[in-house]
Parts: sequence; C-alpha cells; structure tokens
Amino acid sequence: MASKLMVVGGGKMGEALTAGLLNAGWAKPKEITIVEPVDERRNEISKKYDGLRVIAKIEHADDVLLAVKPDYVRLVCQELSDFAPNRIISIAAGVRTNIIQGELPSGIRVIRVMPNTPAVIGIGMSALVAGKDATHEDLEWASSIFAAVGKVTVVDESLINVVTGLSGSGPAYIFALAEAMTSAGISEGLDPEVADLLTRQTILGAASLLDQSEQTPMQLRAAVTSPNGTTAAAIRVFEDMGFAQIITEAIRAATHRADELA
Repeated sequence: MASKLMVVGGGKMGEALTAGLLNAGWAKPKEITIVEPVDERRNEISKKYDGLRVIAKIEHADDVLLAVKPDYVRLVCQELSDFAPNRIISIAAGVRTNIIQGELPSGIRVIRVMPNTPAVIGIGMSALVAGKDATHEDLEWASSIFAAVGKVTVVDESLINVVTGLSGSGPAYIFALAEAMTSAGISEGLDPEVADLLTRQTILGAASLLDQSEQTPMQLRAAVTSPNGTTAAAIRVFEDMGFAQIITEAIRAATHRADELA
C-alpha cells in the first residue's frame, strides 16, 4: 500500500506529528512512512509504533512532510526531485517557499508551516503559508494534519516570522516566566517543590481559563485585580518596570532574528 504521507525526519516534531495523526485516526500506522537515517533513532521509533514504516532512505510518495533542520532542506529537496511528489509541507524555520520550490521540479505544491513545541502533547499552534502553486484544497489538507496536534491558522508568508516570534518561540517565554515565579517563591521562603507545584498549576489553570473563557485577556486580568489588593500591587510593579514593553521587544527581537535567518 502506498503511503498516505511520508515524513522526512524522525526527530521530536516529526514523531509528534506522526503520533498526533495516528491518535486522531487521520491515518493507520501502515499508511505513514518515516524516513530517518540514524539507525538508533529508527529502531526507537519502530518499537514505539507497531506497524509504522520507518526507513533509512527517501522513496516515492505523493505527499511529503519535511521535518528536518533548515540546513538540510535543500539537500532533501534535491533527493525528492528524483521522485517528483505532488505536495510538500515544510516545517523548517526560516526557509521560504520560493527557496524550496527552487530546488524542486515545477508544479510541486509547497506549504510552509510554523508549529510550536506543545504539538508534542497535542495542543500546539501552527500557522500555514501557501506557496505560489498551492491550492485551497492543499491548505485544507495541510490543516487536517496540523489540527491533529493543536490549532491551525493561515497567514501570508510576509508575516510568518512574526508568527515565529510570537507563537513559535512563545513557549520559551512561558517557561522563563515559570522559572522567575518559582525562584521568587523560593526567595520568599517557600520550599522549592512547593514553589514549583504552585507555579506549574497556576500557569496551567490560567492558560486553561484563558482558553475556555469568552473574555479577553485584559478582562480576565481586571477580574482578578481588586483595587488596592495584592494583585494590583504586583501589576503596578509590572507597569512600572515596563512589562508590556519587555514582551513587545522580546517578540520583535525574535521576529528580527527569524528575518536574519531567512
């Protein structure tokens, strides 16, 4: 049976996307092929997913997902040229669709995607970009893949580096916040394990509330900020130290770096 999808690259994201597709029933194990050149990693994946095809070298497939590092995209595309797939999705950061298309025979449709790491637990955020030959049906097909591991939106390629700065790098900002909150709790006298538990559950609860509420982040913040209360005292420090500007500058810096890498 021909593969429904060939995933080139068996790293964390390639595996996460494959697992998401299998869990969502998008495909059966025998309908997905993973190409992974490293023997140890190939054996590891094979043991975890019964029936999944895991091979060492690229072969023909109509639909291909590139889950390789940016430095390898050109080489992989040159190998794929011999097999002329119909459609290719790339999740390589910074590699524009025209660069990918330039390494392929004409007519191959290309879609570029910026996912983020929560995709490994099925709650990622992915932004899709259509290459010049990609159709609406191609975008729907790509959306069905990434919807298996989270939520999906479509943006113009001119904005994909902003997406990288906001959501692609965004999980690290939350992790940095968690580090700071935990350290602050410890410095104020909490046991490290207690500070860690409080921080993790607070961030999880707040994120879940934000996801499930119809209120805006501003409205939710205001609802828990009583005048002259404890939260108001903390928010005042944020405002005095330019918290919003820090976040703006951080996302701008990540976006600028993505521009440079592109």
